[in-house]
Amino acid sequence: MRKLEIKEADIMRISVQQEILRSDESRYDHKLHGILLVSSGYSSTEVAKLFGHSPRTVQYWVHRFEQSGFAGLQEIQRPGRPTVLDSGIQKRVGRDLRRSPRDLGYSQNLWDGKLLSHHLSQQFGVNIGVRQCQRLFHQLGFRRRKPRPVIAQADPVAQRNFKKTAVSGA
Repeated sequence: MRKLEIKEADIMRISVQQEILRSDESRYDHKLHGILLVSSGYSSTEVAKLFGHSPRTVQYWVHRFEQSGFAGLQEIQRPGRPTVLDSGIQKRVGRDLRRSPRDLGYSQNLWDGKLLSHHLSQQFGVNIGVRQCQRLFHQLGFRRRKPRPVIAQADPVAQRNFKKTAVSGA
């Protein structure tokens, strides 16, 4: 049987690794696969090389698995600044974003970071920067859209006047 090859393997490897790190569930599954390989006789160095991690990381997974079982591989709460918007406000913001800004009394047709920042300040008393509001769009499952430019309509009279008229050859 012919050996399978993936085109642009280096780029694909990086993409797959980024996808694994995207969610807690995929990171948990990733660690389980590492534990499975170690339990099948692979060394932590071999598993680390296959997975693109340091051997110390794989050893850490094995140690946590031996100490706490499957619960040791679950994602722990990561440090960081707490969110300003609780889940109730996020749901209300999500409902507002599904509506047109004009329906809420704004003069724009589409939501952008600046308008969302203003809306959060006015409606909920929460001051968040424009860039953080752009991230909030993504977190709530929205995509930012840019308005399409409006093309001026053709004026038939101006077109007729602009055209060169054919001169008859007498």
